[in-house]
Amino acid sequence: MIRRVGSLFSGIGGFDLGLERAGMTVVWQCENDQYCRRVLAKHWPSVTRYGDIKEVEWSEVKPVDLVCGGFPCQPVSLAGKRRAQADERWLWPEFLRCIRALRPRYVLVENVPGLLSAGMSDVLGDLAASGYDTEWDCIPAAAVGAPHLRYRVWIVAYSRSGHGREGRRGRPEHGGQGLRVEAHADVAHAEVFGLGAGLCSDGPGGEWGRRLSDGSREEVSAYADTVLCDRRTNEPGRRTERRTALGWDSWWTAEPDVGRVANGVPARVDRLRGLGNAVVPQVVEWIGRRIVQIDREGM
Repeated sequence: MIRRVGSLFSGIGGFDLGLERAGMTVVWQCENDQYCRRVLAKHWPSVTRYGDIKEVEWSEVKPVDLVCGGFPCQPVSLAGKRRAQADERWLWPEFLRCIRALRPRYVLVENVPGLLSAGMSDVLGDLAASGYDTEWDCIPAAAVGAPHLRYRVWIVAYSRSGHGREGRRGRPEHGGQGLRVEAHADVAHAEVFGLGAGLCSDGPGGEWGRRLSDGSREEVSAYADTVLCDRRTNEPGRRTERRTALGWDSWWTAEPDVGRVANGVPARVDRLRGLGNAVVPQVVEWIGRRIVQIDREGM
């Protein structure tokens, strides 16, 4: 049973919160930013924390079932110079060093869609060379009820040698044919060719991804009502509390603007940076629940 999680590039704990809601337990975190470390210490006071990922000796770190993280996006973001591997902030090799040392059964990686056309081949190639099969898709924040898109690439990797996957190299466990992602100059669209290990059988994956790529705001809202469940009742067809409170008429911009944090609030800049770099916990929870389900069903 998948339980223990190691969190890289933890930020303010979006991954950690989402995976804990999916039933997992965070064992350790790795975050170098001092403000984010204070946030993590407040919410996870008993969890071991490491600082600079480049200085961690992974042979001395407790093994986990899943390693997660969103390594810095600046080297591949469409908003930057996109120097990718030539950028000193390209920290995927450090993520990989952790994976190869600890050998988790699952790896969950997040980044901006710009990764698809600058660096994705490194990530997938390194994971394959390390003995992991991978599947991926683009999922926006709107898929879980947020009033803005905020597309992100999510990669799920699973060990070929662990729990029933021996001899199934190159194909998903549940018989699908995986995902193919097409990178364009300004946006990435995911085309689904199968169930892909169950990750896209419903919700934000599969047909959902296509609708959000090509549909209007009204189409997104209508489709969301047929898929999303209220967390408290687990009843389909009900909007989440957050969406009900905000409404679709007050969508945020592509990225949240400074109006979300008022002037005069302590550590305002740090809070903005923490929010801007954070993942949406509800997306992580959705993926985490499916990883747990798949792990329980056949492995």
